[in-house]
Amino acid sequence: MEIKYIDIHSHFNLSPLKEKKEEVIAQMIEKGVATIVIGVDYETSKEAIQLAERYDFIWAGVGLHPTDNDKEIFDFKKYAELAKHQKVVCIGECGLDYFRNQREETKQKQKETFQKQVELAVSLKKPLMIHARPSKGSMDAYEDALDILVHYPALKGTPPQQGWETLRANFHFFVGNIEISKRALDMGFTMSFDGPITFSRDYDEVIKFLPIDSIMCETDAPFAAPAPHRGKTCEPWMVEEVYKKISEIKEMDFEEARLTINKNVKRFFNIN
Repeated sequence: MEIKYIDIHSHFNLSPLKEKKEEVIAQMIEKGVATIVIGVDYETSKEAIQLAERYDFIWAGVGLHPTDNDKEIFDFKKYAELAKHQKVVCIGECGLDYFRNQREETKQKQKETFQKQVELAVSLKKPLMIHARPSKGSMDAYEDALDILVHYPALKGTPPQQGWETLRANFHFFVGNIEISKRALDMGFTMSFDGPITFSRDYDEVIKFLPIDSIMCETDAPFAAPAPHRGKTCEPWMVEEVYKKISEIKEMDFEEARLTINKNVKRFFNIN
């Protein structure tokens, strides 16, 4: 299959996509769309790998989502075994989510689990897929995540400390402001965008600000379908609309934007 678009974050391991994955994959093949299936806990991480083993245009991410901390204790050794699989291209999604729960004990538990996954990513030389969802009207989850990540040398900036490899990280479903964008860029990190940019102007300023080399596209399927598919179950092949909107906002030739974004993905995740 000729790959035209790469959706870097989808959930074939969640309903309703998992029940109709063969139908959705057929659409992906028709439209030339590849994807990374992202785990949110141990079982869905295993399912992501199983799916990736079946198709050469699907890869996997393994990790524990911050809001699943109350359901599962992160087991470093178990996740490390999963993450060593050749089709696993990132650790996550992992991170901090303060949107519905701002209790200090919850935040602390999320930080501890996130830091373990950062250390797993560094130890295996695989990038992080970060979920950061701040409380309403703030950037607190981004600020705390960056405060944790600053202690690990990134690809750009701080020289590696003895014993540490460099860190790569992407903020998925990015809703940060320009100040957060600057901090992330200074640390050598990237950001990815989803369907909402196709029907909301809230993202335009940040997308215009970010260099195209720091941007990737995703769907977060089955969530947040882009226009003109709003109200439907989101599927990976819909990522084409996100590519289109990025090129439009940045006033770039579409083909130039598409090729650059795909180059970013291949470089970041070390995939062919």
